[in-house]
Order: sequence, then structure tokens, then C-alpha cells
Amino acid sequence: MLSILRACLFLACVGLLAACGREPAQAPVDPVQTQTVASPEEGGAVSRAPMATPPAPASTPAPAAAVPPVGKVADWSPVEVVSGQAWIDCQLDYRQGDGELVSSPTRANLRHLLEPCRAGDALRLRYRGKIASDFTALVERVTRVADSLGIGSRVLDLDSTGGQVEDAIRVGDWIGGNRWTIWVREDSVCHSACVFVLAGGDSRLLAGRVGIHRIIRLSSTAANRTELNTELQAVYGTVREYLERNGASPLLADVMKTVPNRSLRLLTGDELRLYGLDGNNAAQDDLDRVRLLDKCGDDFMRRRDAWVRAFEQRCRTQAHEQVYALNACGLQLRSDFGFPDDDCPAESPLAEFNELPQPQPGEPPAAAPVDAAATAGGEAQAVASEPAAGEGQGG
Repeated sequence: MLSILRACLFLACVGLLAACGREPAQAPVDPVQTQTVASPEEGGAVSRAPMATPPAPASTPAPAAAVPPVGKVADWSPVEVVSGQAWIDCQLDYRQGDGELVSSPTRANLRHLLEPCRAGDALRLRYRGKIASDFTALVERVTRVADSLGIGSRVLDLDSTGGQVEDAIRVGDWIGGNRWTIWVREDSVCHSACVFVLAGGDSRLLAGRVGIHRIIRLSSTAANRTELNTELQAVYGTVREYLERNGASPLLADVMKTVPNRSLRLLTGDELRLYGLDGNNAAQDDLDRVRLLDKCGDDFMRRRDAWVRAFEQRCRTQAHEQVYALNACGLQLRSDFGFPDDDCPAESPLAEFNELPQPQPGEPPAAAPVDAAATAGGEAQAVASEPAAGEGQGG
């Protein structure tokens, strides 16, 4: 009997040693997705800004590329939208169309188009085209007219293969200071310089593909690779500073440098969240927290944070491939957490839908229970949710 026990013990030890020698199982890693672009200059991430000083030797810090901000004083000089096409709609359900075409964004024309949006306190600016100075002017002017009419909720419904880096940074900073939500819906893309626009949004809902590649330095005065690298380091330095102040990761700039400008690296959902390009803007969240605690109270903030967690758990993880389905799922969850709040409706999640009919997606998301600590005093309350009802070339 004793010999049998010794033999069993010996075999068990051998098994444990063999198991220790095995390589640990590796989780599957999604392969990097890339695609070829025909002409990176068409769209793309193009930098044309002059250097602040002449190119310096590579051993010294690179000068910053100049990106003047959007002016504080409104500029209503004649501008035509020539880098793409734009529409304004007072409805957020884009399945019903994109509204009225905007070709000449004069103050009178924009006021005429936005006046009907006062009733629902929401507007949607659909833009399909390149990021350029006329797009920057369009977003600025729409914002100013919306402010004058008291329209608080603004959605930029974007479809762009990229464009000018400096214009993307300029409009991104403007968007970041004027409370815009950004959508890239399932029939749209956001490539190259367009990702800098994403960084500026208060909230981002993404169903289309987002891609990056190297910045192209046009109109360069460089005579050799060293001088060109110095110019590019200045541009990337400006990009990193921009990303940091808008709550996005400066690591994105380093990843961009690894992708040839005739290729396009498509970012995964995990990468979009890692780089701070999807969901709520972290910088805006920090800025809002103190103000909302003072205005809306601690219970509001607990419910708001619980809604955000539930949205990430249910709506983003159930493979919703349409922006309207993400909205519908979030609106269903919203009622479970007591939103819109009676005292702070404008600060409630998805406040742009407060005065509008809720979207009804064609296919309801799958049912999933949501548990969240949603009551004051830290008491855990289980909340069970029902299913919600329901161009461009790369460059």
C-alpha cells in the first residue's frame, strides 16, 4: 500500500514539473489591419504650417509649428464650402436624411437653417469631405449662430479621409471649447488628420473605420533628411501637445510615425479607447466633475458614472455597428438610472435627445442585465434593463 502511495506521489510531482515547464497560454491578438491608399495627398494628414524659426540642427530641440487659433472675433467674410459637402438637420436620426445642404455659410443663411432647431435644442452638422480652412470656418460659424439662438446640443456627423493637420488642430480646439458631440457612423470614415478632430469632441460615438498614418510635410524648405526630420519633429511636437490638452494620448503621434503615408492603419475599438478617441472625453470629464457636483449633487454624479459604466458594459460590447443603435441602447439605459434628471436635464447623459423623439433601431440590442450602484449613500442597487427598441478614399 505504501509503495502505491509513493508511486502516486511521484507521478503527481512529475506532472506538476511538466506543467511548470510549459509556455503560458497566450491570448489571441488581433492582427494590425492596414490598407493601401492611392494618393496620400488627397485627404491624408498634410502639414503646411510655417516653422516658428528656421530649421535647427538635429541635436537641438525642434521649433514648434505655428497653429494660430480660431479668432475670438467672428469673421463673416465670404466663404464657400469647397473641400466637401455639408448639411444641417434639426433631427438626430440620420436614417431620415441629412437635412438642408449648406454651400455658403453666411450668417443669414445659417440663422435661417438653424432657427427650426431651437424647438428641440439640438442640431446635427453632417460633413463629408476634407479637413481644410473652409471646414474650420463652417464649424465656427455654426457654433456662433447656435449660441445666439440658444441651441445647446451640437452633433458633428463626420465623414472624412483627412486633410490639413493645422486646420484639424484648430477646429478640434474650437470644438473642445464649445460642447460638440462627434459621430462617425457606419457609412463613414475618419482617417489621418480627421483623428485630431475626434480628439476635441466632448463625446464620440464611432461605428465607421478610423485610420492613421504618417504626417506628410508639404511646402518644406528642407534640403536633406536631417532638416526634414527636424521639421517633422516640430509638427509632431505640436500634435502631442494638442492631444494632451484634449484628453487624448500623445502616444498616438508616435504610432502615426510608424505607418507609411501610402498605407493606412485601421485602429481597433480597444486602441480607440486606449488613445482617448472614443467615448467621453477624459479632459472634459475632469473639467465637468467639480461643476456638476456643485450644481447637480453627489447623487447625480453617482448615477451619471454608473450610466457610463453600464453603457460601456452593455452598449459598446454587444457589437453595435450603427451609431443610431448605440444611441437607442444608451437612451434605454438612461431611463433606468433616472435620466434626464429633473434638476439637471441639460447635464444628463445624451442630453441632445431630451426634446427629440428617441431613435428606434431596426434590430434591438440583445438583452443583458446591468448591475450598478445607483443610489445615494453608496447602497448597491441592481438595475435590470430590457432590450432597447429597436467618401472618400483612404488617405
